[in-house]
Amino acid sequence: MARGGGPGGFDVNALMKQAQQMQAEMLDAQEKLKDEVVEASAGGGMVKLKMGGDLTLREITIDPEAIDPEEAEMLAEMVQAAVNEGLRAAQELASSKMGGITGGGGLGALGG
Repeated sequence: MARGGGPGGFDVNALMKQAQQMQAEMLDAQEKLKDEVVEASAGGGMVKLKMGGDLTLREITIDPEAIDPEEAEMLAEMVQAAVNEGLRAAQELASSKMGGITGGGGLGALGG
């Protein structure tokens, strides 16, 4: 039996150390994501926003021409579309940053 006490040469201590290192890297990446910003727009740029990598809405800009009391529903739809695009882009950014840590395979990538 190998050191670490696992069957078939499986080293539990090495696995635990690797998991702790991965956790530290993930926490660091999550901290860095707070500083990342993605931009999105809708309605041909009538509604623009900036979304943080931590999925927080940082800024929203609405072109004054889009503010028509008769078209409030359309403006709401543009805001919704821009927010959804911003969230998608921020999640994609987070996934690309975190995927490098886990090797794209989650915890199953921990060499077992």
